[in-house]
Amino acid sequence: MDLREADPLGAQEQVAAVAARVSHGLAELSTDIFNIIQTAIPALREEGSTTMLEASVRANVEQRLGILEHGIDPTAIGPPAAAVEYARRLAQRGVPVFALIRAYRLGHAEFLHRLIEDLVEHSTGTDSVEGRATLELVDRVHQSIDTVIEALLVTYAQAREEWLNPDAIRRTRVRSVLAEKTLDIEEAQERLGPYRLRQHHLAVQIWVLDDAAGPDSVAHLRAVAAAFATAAKCHDAPLFVALDEATGCAWLPLGTRTSVERDRLAEVLARDSDTFAACGEPEASLVGFRRTHEQALSAKAVARVNPHPSTRFTPYAAIAPIATMAGNLEAARAWVYETLGSLAIDGERRGRALRDGRLDAELALLACHWFGAAVLQPAT
Repeated sequence: MDLREADPLGAQEQVAAVAARVSHGLAELSTDIFNIIQTAIPALREEGSTTMLEASVRANVEQRLGILEHGIDPTAIGPPAAAVEYARRLAQRGVPVFALIRAYRLGHAEFLHRLIEDLVEHSTGTDSVEGRATLELVDRVHQSIDTVIEALLVTYAQAREEWLNPDAIRRTRVRSVLAEKTLDIEEAQERLGPYRLRQHHLAVQIWVLDDAAGPDSVAHLRAVAAAFATAAKCHDAPLFVALDEATGCAWLPLGTRTSVERDRLAEVLARDSDTFAACGEPEASLVGFRRTHEQALSAKAVARVNPHPSTRFTPYAAIAPIATMAGNLEAARAWVYETLGSLAIDGERRGRALRDGRLDAELALLACHWFGAAVLQPAT
């Protein structure tokens, strides 16, 4: 006997009840699935994409629960906008599509486990309604996931095809120069083309807020890089690489100069509320090409910690003493409090003389300035 043909309404009522109960723990379930995916799939842990992964997971969980609770046809609804945007971002970064598929499979398994767990916990009857409800859950969730995966694979393929252009070739070559430490300068120069390695370079990381990213964002990032080169009085064009719609990196050719007026660079962003940038220090030759890039990445990591930064331009020179703290904010928060005492809470005092551990106090205050609430104790 096919249990799905007997009293389907009773089973559908239980499905709706399960979904309604599980919805009360939406945030916790979404976080658990996000953590499972991040732990199992290293390719999805790249800096800058985890926030979008978290948003995609939550949107998918919320949509699936709504489908179950309200009896919506799963095949009539496309994937959530956050999931579509995340698939596009992975395609642009060259992440294999199998990572995306595996993420959905892991998420689906945990999602289904929670539903059945709730069903069993609240089952009190002695007939086969629970069994039919379980089958109903399995069938509808599988249909929903299959529909979403098919739509996202189409999105991924289209975005990947759009992204495979001369910019993608340049991006691949630049990444190889940065990663392959055994390359000599001649080999590296051949890969980079007209951009000269035998000079001083200043690397800049440029990004826009995720909600401001769109089809024209890459052109905007490229224009900002050109504006930086003008502000830095470069005689040649900068080397620009788009990492995705929201992020790009550039190297400004300084020739023989060993310094740049950073205030002039900051002025480029003075009237652009959606764009942020971080820069390294001028460095020379192939080693310097890599080093200034690493510095810019460190400055960017510090800049992205504080959701309400005091400036849109972050030079490495300003944050160098605290750059390593961005990798372990929990430890940084504890150290700041140990060093500053009640100064780490707005309006209070340190609790001991400033001359005691003055250097530590200065570093801790610098961390407070750049990291903001991420390293401060909550007020009581």
